[in-house]
Amino acid sequence: MPDAISRCDRIWTNARLATLDPSVGPGYGLLEQHALGVRQGRIAAIVPMQRCDLTGFTGTVTDCRGGLLTPGLIDCHTHLVYGGQRAADFARRLRGTSYQEIARTGGGILSTVRATRALSEDELRELARPRLVTLMNEGCTTVEVKSGYGLSVEDELKMLRVARRLGEELPVRISTTLLAAHAVPPEYLGNADAYLDLVCSELIPRAAAEALADAVDVFCETIAFTVPQAERLFLAARDHGLGLKVHAEQLSNSGAAALAAAFSAWSADHLEHLDESGVLALQRSGTVAVLLPGACYFLQETQRPPVALLRSHGVPMALSTDLNPGSSPLASIRLMMNMGCLLLGLSPEEALAAVTRNAARALGWGDRLGTLTVGKEADLLLWDLEDPAQLACEVGLGAPCRRIFKGGPCHA
Repeated sequence: MPDAISRCDRIWTNARLATLDPSVGPGYGLLEQHALGVRQGRIAAIVPMQRCDLTGFTGTVTDCRGGLLTPGLIDCHTHLVYGGQRAADFARRLRGTSYQEIARTGGGILSTVRATRALSEDELRELARPRLVTLMNEGCTTVEVKSGYGLSVEDELKMLRVARRLGEELPVRISTTLLAAHAVPPEYLGNADAYLDLVCSELIPRAAAEALADAVDVFCETIAFTVPQAERLFLAARDHGLGLKVHAEQLSNSGAAALAAAFSAWSADHLEHLDESGVLALQRSGTVAVLLPGACYFLQETQRPPVALLRSHGVPMALSTDLNPGSSPLASIRLMMNMGCLLLGLSPEEALAAVTRNAARALGWGDRLGTLTVGKEADLLLWDLEDPAQLACEVGLGAPCRRIFKGGPCHA
């Protein structure tokens, strides 16, 4: 038995591996008839079955019986913690009212702010928990959770604490993002700069000191914050060692993606109105383009992110649910893979890379997660599938994910 395998504490045999590792091969990076070994929660060995002699092995062995092993799925952009619902906004849009007009007349984000502020941490946790479990049941082993519906120091921290608690209570890895610059709160209408002073001088330092946030995000748009304001936020976040993300070019081309690139942000998200100069900026910085087809679908937007340009320039593309009450109340990463193919033009191989390898990079965890590679954390899914393309093709047809392993142990 090869030394690497013999030192493992758990081995999966007779598996087809969709490694998503470009060094293995293009597309899925498929390896037929292989064994994968884990030691202390990390992938320690990947070997062909003919080299996997289990004589004397005393650890746990799982026979995959030809099943497909993939990295755990990653939902890298959600607004999962919130109060209330926005069905009234949905009905207004169906009658022809724009997203921007709804926001200007008291609906939209600010209506969710009112509902979220009114709830305790425990109440928000009880509402958010089933949303998170739904994502987990589809194979998400890592989920990013943003604040952004508190828009005050204590309410934003409350949301981040809820997200951290969920990650402690459930077998899922949670990445937290401070999105205090989601909208201008009612108390600061007409004075966005004063609100940003509060965010930069008090909220960011507290979120960092209390280890409640991994990154900072900003909604850079005509109805939210300008590029110069976003730059102020980025400078403050960088000073406190936090990662950077931005809601960019969703409703207009503001230049936010170029700002993200200038700061080497982890990701620029939405990007429906991104132009070629913005694409080139992302290429140079390595910033991930996070595409959110659920929002395009739900808001009935006809403008689509420039996938062909992103592909031709080699910009890594991720997909995510954008789970939120107003513009994408959709808790299905598999549906996003399907929409990524049918609405945005991704291939099934690109769609799987978008919710594994590239999604990990969008959270600053590309060196830890996202591929089946020796040394990475053992977030594994075992699927009863004949073709990896089924992950993007088929939605809601039962639960072909046989087991989920996060960091080695089996959780489902």
